[in-house]
Amino acid sequence: MRSIRSLIFVALLSLVIGLANQFGSVASAQLRLIKPPPPPKTRVENIAETLHGVTVADPYRWLEDQDSPATRAWIDEQNRYTQSVVGSLPGREAIHKRLEQLLKIETMGIPTVRGARYFFSKRKVDQNQSVIYMRQGLKGPDEVLIDPNKMSADQTTSVGIVDVTEDGKWLIYSVRQGGKDENTIRILDIDSRKELPDQMAEARYSGFEMLPDKRGVYYSKAIYPAGEKRTVSRLYYHVMGTPQSDDKMIFGEGYGFTDTVSPNVSPDGHYLVISVSHGSSGDNVDLYVKDLKNDGPITTIVKDMKASFGAQIIGDHIYSNTNYQAPNRRIVDIDLRNPAFENWRVVVPEGTNVITGSSIVGGKLFVNYLENVTTRAKVFETSGKWLRDIKFPVLGSSGGMSGRPDRDEGFYSFSSFGQPSTIYRYIPSSGKQEVWAQLNVPVNGAEIETKQVWYPSKDGTKIPMFLVYKKGTVLDGNRPTFLTGYGGFNLRQTPGFSSTAAFWAEHGGVFALPNLRGGGEFGEKWHKAGMFENKQNVFDDFIGAAEWLIQNKYTKPSKLAISGGSNGGLLVGAALTQRPDLFQAVVCSYPLLDMVRYDKFLVAKFWTTEYGSAEEATQFPYIYKYSPYHNVRPGTKYPAVLFITGDSDTRVAPLHARKMTALLQAANASDRPIILHYDTKAGHSGGLPVSKQIDDQTDTMSFLFWQLGMTP
Repeated sequence: MRSIRSLIFVALLSLVIGLANQFGSVASAQLRLIKPPPPPKTRVENIAETLHGVTVADPYRWLEDQDSPATRAWIDEQNRYTQSVVGSLPGREAIHKRLEQLLKIETMGIPTVRGARYFFSKRKVDQNQSVIYMRQGLKGPDEVLIDPNKMSADQTTSVGIVDVTEDGKWLIYSVRQGGKDENTIRILDIDSRKELPDQMAEARYSGFEMLPDKRGVYYSKAIYPAGEKRTVSRLYYHVMGTPQSDDKMIFGEGYGFTDTVSPNVSPDGHYLVISVSHGSSGDNVDLYVKDLKNDGPITTIVKDMKASFGAQIIGDHIYSNTNYQAPNRRIVDIDLRNPAFENWRVVVPEGTNVITGSSIVGGKLFVNYLENVTTRAKVFETSGKWLRDIKFPVLGSSGGMSGRPDRDEGFYSFSSFGQPSTIYRYIPSSGKQEVWAQLNVPVNGAEIETKQVWYPSKDGTKIPMFLVYKKGTVLDGNRPTFLTGYGGFNLRQTPGFSSTAAFWAEHGGVFALPNLRGGGEFGEKWHKAGMFENKQNVFDDFIGAAEWLIQNKYTKPSKLAISGGSNGGLLVGAALTQRPDLFQAVVCSYPLLDMVRYDKFLVAKFWTTEYGSAEEATQFPYIYKYSPYHNVRPGTKYPAVLFITGDSDTRVAPLHARKMTALLQAANASDRPIILHYDTKAGHSGGLPVSKQIDDQTDTMSFLFWQLGMTP
């Protein structure tokens, strides 16, 4: 029987807990009562055009001119308004402190190995950008080669390893300013620590292959043809020791705005393989080969097969990961001495699970699969004989094996929602492995629960979705839920570590990631089910995920936030315009939103192979029907929306977020804010210093906590 003292203690404890819960509820309610000031007014212009018999209004077209004084003044005004809304929200200090703990961590990349030298990127806890290091021997000390933290006062300059020469003497690395897609290429003589005079000017490069004897470089870059505002991809050859202006274009003439040319030189320097990818999804590739040893002509291996072809060269053979006559992909051996299709040899046949990657390391063939969106990895002889599986500790994602074909050493990364990224060193001959590097993130993976559910989309298609939350969370229909997705370009959304998922779960929320059609989780059929006229399937899948979460008592509309970037920005833009009643808050980052005009700007013509173009009479109707910018309805009660973009986004034009912000602010009939976070140095390719990332994520999480009534 309990003593009187213990009964009194239990009663007091219950009272304290009750008061704490009540205080938390009151704080959450007070937070939700904070009302934003009205947004600034934006000038409206009576602009409209007729496309295929339809009058299309565009009242904010003037905001497309990024450099005009009027647009710059508008951006400044919007940024001031955004800070007036989110800058003083309560709880920011606690949010910022926890995000610092999650993001200010030491990171390390998979090494590039040449001889006894290991080259890798690493960022220490107190650094904003990753530094390029070299290690002499597996256990040698780390030597700094390139430190970008000293390259700019605001630390927005970043660097990356492009390649290392076969003898391990030269480091080829990229230098990127802010979040641009473009970068410069530099070459460091490692022994002397001096830069070579051969520097490549800022451009969008898609391949850089140094010959083994270091006489020259094959590289591909985007150029502007005379009179054009859009780029095309061309292949060049650079003779070392000469200016880049003397470089000769050797391939690509005749290929257009949606084609990308990439070089691949065999490790022995015998062959140059040229890949031409038609469109942005890599599902339509041509292959050409040039015998460099005998100065042979450029000859065709694959052309007009309308399929994807990888190309890893080993001796006189290409091992190609392809979906030709195999939607789930297979591995074929193409003998370059007899490359005709009838001579191809199937090494690994197509199976029920989609192949997501392959490589030859240490004379073994490594193949990654997705089984219900979970990574599986198998090891084969190059003959196709199965050797073993690589075992992973939990449900998660692996980036595939990296290494040299003739070196008995490889590296791969693995992570899960509960396990931060870990890099393993693997010995192909024996299958033995050890940890090379592991992120030390202050997250207790044992407290995080991950499960996969399946739900029906509008047309009945079953869609898988990962759910992440803290163990013991009461699923009472009142959980703040963060729903995100992508659904496009054959890209896969797999269960890897996410600081956002960990942060959200810690605060009693549910993180949800559905695998929408348009991605590559189930092969090319799944991808095509979300392309062109099928794009609405992607939005239906996403809306179906939200409805399932509500129906199954995870959350409710007033506790549901959605987030997406790039093509995912289009996703959440379509969701908020098609079902504004379903969501409380939206974070829309670097988005495509004006789908009628998207392909007129920057590199977007490249994506017409995924979406289509409103210029085509047969494609205009379905594009116009879902285009978020053209489906905003005045007088509608919209969710709270935070748009995020920046000047350095040279991939998706920031004009989409600018125009949509103005339009939604004018049309919105709810008291929820429509705000724009516009950074003059942010872009699609990252590059922001960690300290700035933390500040920006603090804004985002403060916004979501406010709207969903959450207490930090």
